[in-house]
Amino acid sequence: MQRISRVRQVLVIVGIGSLMLASSVVAGAASTKGTYNAVDAKLVPASFKSTTLQVATDATYAPDESMSGTTMVGFDVDLMKAVATTLGITINENNVTFDNIIAGIKSGRYQVGNSSFTDTKAREKQVNFVDYFQAGEGVYARTSSKVNFKGFSSFCGLKVAVETGTVEQTDAQAASKSCSSKKKIDVVSFPTQTEANAAVLSGQANVGFVDSQIAGYIVATAKGVFKLLGSAVNVAPYGIATPKTTAGGALAMAIEAAIKTLIANGTYHAILAKYGVTAGALTSSKVALNGALS
Repeated sequence: MQRISRVRQVLVIVGIGSLMLASSVVAGAASTKGTYNAVDAKLVPASFKSTTLQVATDATYAPDESMSGTTMVGFDVDLMKAVATTLGITINENNVTFDNIIAGIKSGRYQVGNSSFTDTKAREKQVNFVDYFQAGEGVYARTSSKVNFKGFSSFCGLKVAVETGTVEQTDAQAASKSCSSKKKIDVVSFPTQTEANAAVLSGQANVGFVDSQIAGYIVATAKGVFKLLGSAVNVAPYGIATPKTTAGGALAMAIEAAIKTLIANGTYHAILAKYGVTAGALTSSKVALNGALS
């Protein structure tokens, strides 16, 4: 996989049902580091101020999060670092298989989940979410593919590669119920997006189903091996996850304040521009605290 810092063209969402190719980022943009904000920092619960917060991220999802050698990179990673600087907290990024992140937050192993989580009502029952981005779902296939994607019915009779635990897995499984009994969707799930990509490349799956800007990145960096099919669907917000506890709820409020500060001072936009994903930017952030806190 190429280093993200050397890839400046990524397909990103611009609205429901459409994709576009982002242009190169001009050097000299605003800082992506963030600066300490004492007002926001006061919102961090005392129990989290004197410890290193463990952040769980599945680094197989470029350009959002991936590995460059031994270093985790991506716009989610940079954003979380900027949030930490704004709040004056210390964090440690952990590369965790996506399907294990929420379970790890619930068990207390991680205090933050920062991994392109689509904010859904089902997930809100397990963790708090701080919304910070929006993305759709995209489909890609080998360039030789004859598949014509015009909605979920196009998946009927196909093998669809997804990452385990994603909304794409859930949506593809739900779509299969509308197919005829002889043409159900064979949803093939993999622990990482890297493995899902390999399945499409090898012919183990007909298409890959993934978040729209990820599909764009996969195609843009595949040197002609893959192509996009159709347009993005189901645009929805991403959320940074925190525990469904009193302290976790307070941490979510602090992260929300930090993101609003980063939006206001230009750091947020600079981070998204660095990775070519500004089309998914939100104008503000909000916290989803669905369900009782323990």
